[in-house]
Amino acid sequence: MPAELVDLNRILLNLARSRDFPDGSSRHGYEFIAPLDSEGHIDPVLWKKYRDYCRVRRFWADEDDEVGRLVHKPGGAEHARWVFDYNPDEDDDDEAGYKFGAHAFLPGEYVSALLPGGTVKPCSCLNSIPPVSRAMKRFRQGARERDNRLGARAPKRS
Repeated sequence: MPAELVDLNRILLNLARSRDFPDGSSRHGYEFIAPLDSEGHIDPVLWKKYRDYCRVRRFWADEDDEVGRLVHKPGGAEHARWVFDYNPDEDDDDEAGYKFGAHAFLPGEYVSALLPGGTVKPCSCLNSIPPVSRAMKRFRQGARERDNRLGARAPKRS
């Protein structure tokens, strides 16, 4: 792994307690790579630099995992939003992070994901650690598989 990738963190979010899951669920959640600032917020400047490495894996019980990208959608300081984009050719599959720009991704903190259809799911941050090279390989492999399924060419890696 290139030395400069130490700016990135692996963030694990599990479904928090809700009406459907009174005890939360470790079988439902997201694992993603993103640059965090010193307070645990996603750093948009570093994200621009490392956007090709900012991947997400959605795991949801007995469903197949979905692999995509962490994307910063435009809209200015107040209306820009972070989304998990599983298909770059479609917007209806995006899962928006509810105020991801304002929330800290630190162990024990809570964030919410807005699922397609408008359902909000609370998630708890279990950890945010620098990724290991094996995790990066897994994200890249998943992205290549997704790109191959979609008939798209994956970006070249240096």
